[in-house]
Amino acid sequence: MLTYHTAGDSHGEALLGILENYPAQVPLPAGKINQMLVRRQGGYGRSERQQIERDEVRIIAGVWRGKSTGAPIGLMIKNRADTSQETVPPRVVPRPGHADLAGAWKHGWEQDINPVIERASARETAMRTAIGAICALLLHELEIDVLGHVRRIGTIAVPSSELSLTELRARVTRSPFFCGDPQAEPALQELVDTTRQAGDSLGGEVEIIAENVPPGLGSLGQPESRLDAQLALALMGIPSVKAVEIGAGIQASYQSGSAVHDEISIAGSQITHKTNHAGGVEGGMSNGERLIVHIFLKPIPTLIQPLASVNLQKGSVTKSPYIRSDVVVVPAASVVAEAMVAFVLARAILEKFGHDHLNDIQQALRDYQQRLRFFAKPI
Repeated sequence: MLTYHTAGDSHGEALLGILENYPAQVPLPAGKINQMLVRRQGGYGRSERQQIERDEVRIIAGVWRGKSTGAPIGLMIKNRADTSQETVPPRVVPRPGHADLAGAWKHGWEQDINPVIERASARETAMRTAIGAICALLLHELEIDVLGHVRRIGTIAVPSSELSLTELRARVTRSPFFCGDPQAEPALQELVDTTRQAGDSLGGEVEIIAENVPPGLGSLGQPESRLDAQLALALMGIPSVKAVEIGAGIQASYQSGSAVHDEISIAGSQITHKTNHAGGVEGGMSNGERLIVHIFLKPIPTLIQPLASVNLQKGSVTKSPYIRSDVVVVPAASVVAEAMVAFVLARAILEKFGHDHLNDIQQALRDYQQRLRFFAKPI
């Protein structure tokens, strides 16, 4: 099974990553990975740290002359904001909404919650983004495309679009909010600027779309092998994500079955669905339609205008500290979410079609698609 591990702190020397069971012969240009890292650092409403860091991945194992070898892939991203542990003053006031208090209790850091802050920081998602970028390169070789984009920040929603993924990507790339509707940007900017001036923060919603996903990824065998369960786990692991929706998810819960379930039909020589309320997943498996997932993020917990907290050393009520932070991370989260969906889909692809050699995987996928075409002949 394709797996990954990360290590490293927000202000430590570097972030480390290992990606195991990745197939051989996949082209892995570092520039492509770095492009996704640059995207993660962008987006309107980020903090000044994004001007300090210039993330670049260093591939230290598992690649030979630009292609994966089949061995574990080792990655490193240096932190420019490297702070010595000896020079950081102890922090003893946890921030509401952050991992500070629960982590201090769990690991016994009540006298200095810095170790909790360092590892719980969303800085770690830079490595997950690099890992997801590598998975996206595999999907590209199989003609599967994944894109995350912003659908809402605070109360300002971005209208849905019927654009192709190529057209949507072009718009998202040009947008400072990573959204597909330029007309929504002035209202989004005004909201972020007003929130910044008020010393507050914003959450929002991200949509992740994957096209050309073959049917049958995932499994009905065990709960943890369901594709939607795997997606939910990977996406809920992103800091600030508090809910995951597949397809029409939440809205479907208000409707009758006849209005929700996607009728099956034949178009030309293919079996298809008339609608896609399921978001491309039925019974824990992909069904060949567009994969559509939404994530919902809470506002960043570090606020310029602090909330009430306690001093763990003194046992007294006080205000939570302000640590440099973003006003909104929803655009950046869209890139991390895109990376995590790419990882889940790559893992599911390798489970179904093998994982040793790219050419073998491509051939197995072609054979499978040919079998599906046979069953989809017009009646």
